[in-house]
Amino acid sequence: MSPVQSLVDALKRALRAGGVTYADVARDLGLSEASVKRMFSRGAFTLERFEAVCRMVDLGITDLVRLQEEGEHRISRLSRAQEEELVADVRLLLVALCVRNRWGLEDIVREYAISVPECVRLLARLDRLRLIALQPGNRVRPLVARDFRWIAGGPIERFFERHVQDEFLDAAFALPEERRLYLSGAISPGSAEALARKLDHLAAEFAELQAADAPLPLAQKRNVGLVLATRAWELSVFAALRRAREGEGASAQR
Repeated sequence: MSPVQSLVDALKRALRAGGVTYADVARDLGLSEASVKRMFSRGAFTLERFEAVCRMVDLGITDLVRLQEEGEHRISRLSRAQEEELVADVRLLLVALCVRNRWGLEDIVREYAISVPECVRLLARLDRLRLIALQPGNRVRPLVARDFRWIAGGPIERFFERHVQDEFLDAAFALPEERRLYLSGAISPGSAEALARKLDHLAAEFAELQAADAPLPLAQKRNVGLVLATRAWELSVFAALRRAREGEGASAQR
């Protein structure tokens, strides 16, 4: 593979990781999508266009060369120690969530009572944790993959269980785009697995929409919470009325 094609392939990977499509590139460059596809397949970029596409994912050409040479991989999970460090400092966790949502330093200090020097220090800690790459001018490039997930039952999930669930559900859910659904019914194990797969697909679609909206100004976006859950369960007041099956009473007495 030629060095030019290798660099183009690195740019393709960066675009995919950032959720940027050929249609997005075409719109940004004022070209047809077919022209953009030909440009990538042939590696026929002008330097100006190549730099413009790099800027769509907050990369300079030198950054792209480094990614190409180092074969840098975005992380899909944190270690338990990393999660514990985040939850130990609520400001660090806040900034980590902001930059994951593609906020810049200016956005963070404008929206929250965090000074510029403090924000820079927090960003430097995230850089040491390899969650972001802190670049010249305090520009931030997230290093987490689009399919990033917290550790199941880990420090971050426990934090949200303690602080988020009651607050999140304590609302009317009355806006047109809001939903609160409770569904209950008896289904087979196979159907339950199919339902779980659909929830996985919806979570992936949420990540894709978030990535697609990342270039929009902060004023055109708002934070959205999405809870996806399914498990074998019955409301406790109903479960208390169930008849004991034969043998259960004897087991309880023993």
